[in-house]
Amino acid sequence: MQRIPVSSSRISSVGWENNTLEIQFKKGGAIYQYYNVSKAEYDSFMNSSSLGSALSKLDKVHRYQRIG
Repeated sequence: MQRIPVSSSRISSVGWENNTLEIQFKKGGAIYQYYNVSKAEYDSFMNSSSLGSALSKLDKVHRYQRIG
């Protein structure tokens, strides 16, 4: 999945495709995929003032796993 660089102290890049959100973290470069994330949720996430805080909310409602 292609990811785009983002301005965040915690997150390096973000991608979204077929209801899967992919996040690469700055510390260690770990990559996680979050499943069943709608386009509306992705748009809201990308437009949030703090991607780290927005991701903390997604952690609570979406299944995710480390892929890299």
